Amino acid sequence: MPSVVSKQYSDDVSLLVLLLDTNPLFWSTTSITFSQFLSHVLAFLNAVLGLNQLNQVVVIATGYSSCDYIYDSSSTSNHGNFESNGTGMPALFGSLLKKLEEFVTKDEELTKEEVSEDRIPSCLLSGSLSMALCYIQRVFRSGHLHPQPRILCLQGSPDGPEQYVAVMNSIFSAQRLMVPIDSCYIGVQNSAFLQQASYITGGVHHTPKQLDGLFQYLTTIFATDLHSRGFVQLPKPIGVDFRASCFCHKKTIDMGYICSVCLSIFCEHHKKCSTCGSVFGQSKHDDASSVSDKKRKAPST
Repeated sequence: MPSVVSKQYSDDVSLLVLLLDTNPLFWSTTSITFSQFLSHVLAFLNAVLGLNQLNQVVVIATGYSSCDYIYDSSSTSNHGNFESNGTGMPALFGSLLKKLEEFVTKDEELTKEEVSEDRIPSCLLSGSLSMALCYIQRVFRSGHLHPQPRILCLQGSPDGPEQYVAVMNSIFSAQRLMVPIDSCYIGVQNSAFLQQASYITGGVHHTPKQLDGLFQYLTTIFATDLHSRGFVQLPKPIGVDFRASCFCHKKTIDMGYICSVCLSIFCEHHKKCSTCGSVFGQSKHDDASSVSDKKRKAPST
């Protein structure tokens, strides 16, 4: 299989894989409705397709319990007329709206069965990232001339620490494929996953301050193709949250213990690694505490 570097890229032709957050637990607590958010997104996708007739757009819905492809502009079934269908949107997105409605209904049913008070109401980001990379890999293998792929995450749900390993594996896979991951976070708290994804892969991370102008943020920052980004001034990250999640309790930690064999992270000291089975030595802190205990128990002479 030829490497990604040897393939010929077209300068200003883009393949945009959009990860759309449809988590019902998030949209039930926001100031902006999902329909308003969707109107901004559809206008943005229409603008991307209008920038170049060879541009391609793929949309993956990311729910609480599932994720799925809901739109592919390269599919022959999506090439229809561009007249409005009465909803204010081009008929080109008719299949997108239909599949999105079916997906949201199905995901809400699964959410009612799987929702629990202990779990953070996060979306299935790891699954949608994996699906996006699989689609891009198929594009790489389709021929030597293909559009430049990039991933855009539109997310508002909080990070799920239980997805840390899967998300980081997807980020490093995107870095190896030289696929930048852009991220636009619309939630209250910032996302450490998306910050690290954009930083490691060379993408752009931005948190809009006003969601009423979301379309302007999307078009001015994320509509630019990779070739043109060298000529424009894009937002730079002020700081990146590099905190990891422990493998034992799936919690975000500042300091912890790392297995020297498989690099698994734990918030507490363990005698044995639960991932690779390596036996750990006693920590210095435990050694110091045991020595101090022995000194206290030693009889006076």
